[in-house]
Amino acid sequence: MSTTTEKLLTKTDRNNSALKALLLFTLLLCLFGAGLILTPYDPVQADFLHRLTSPSASHWFGTDHLGRDIATRLLYGAGWSVGLAFLVSSLGAIIGTAVGLLAGAGQSWLDSVLMRVTDSFFAFPELVAAIAIAGILGPSTNNMILALTLVSWMRYARLVRTLTREISHRDFILQARLNRLPQWLVFWCHYLPNIRMSLLVLWTSLWSRTILAISGLSFLGFGVQPPKAEWGAMLLDGKPYMQSAPHVMIFPGVAILITVLALNLIGDHLRDRLNKQH
Repeated sequence: MSTTTEKLLTKTDRNNSALKALLLFTLLLCLFGAGLILTPYDPVQADFLHRLTSPSASHWFGTDHLGRDIATRLLYGAGWSVGLAFLVSSLGAIIGTAVGLLAGAGQSWLDSVLMRVTDSFFAFPELVAAIAIAGILGPSTNNMILALTLVSWMRYARLVRTLTREISHRDFILQARLNRLPQWLVFWCHYLPNIRMSLLVLWTSLWSRTILAISGLSFLGFGVQPPKAEWGAMLLDGKPYMQSAPHVMIFPGVAILITVLALNLIGDHLRDRLNKQH
């Protein structure tokens, strides 16, 4: 088989994988939305007569230690795990993009100050810093969002600053400056359209990482608090029953795995398209 044919087959396989991942993620979102309407169970209502029951026709994924339907809690948990991750990654993208644009297109002293601040945030591992911030502020959903946002914007800032400096001397940027366009308009009409694909790739990747971070913080007790149905909190609730009722932890773990895998495959496809453009 020739090298060209192998490359074409590899490219086809990647495209098929990305398409399947996109369809899978879309299907998951549809199931989450439809399930919230169709499920007959309350995600927080205890039913002590049906504690730790195995998967059955009435409870597809079984019940937890309080008799709550696991399938229903997974559906509601998507709003916390996936929805909060979407919010945190979007807030980080907005803050990081603003910092990166100001550093890349601003004066040298402003670039130096903003990048030193960014470097200071990079000095600590992101998850460790998030745990420390959430621990100081106290365990709650709002504090977790604040903690994760504070440690998520730096990658965007670094990327946007680099891309902004690369295109700052192109003709259309110089023409905009000669026409005395407001700086915010130059950012919006000229810089952002040229860096949005790279931002989308990074945002997709960090969205999946944030799902893991939210689940991890909730599992450690610093995130979404009981009785809310969040996937990491569900893992924490099921930990004492792992041997006697493993389904209590298996299904939330599988939900996290499938969602993160789908987002990563979509991000890989976007990165391949970006590399092809360059």
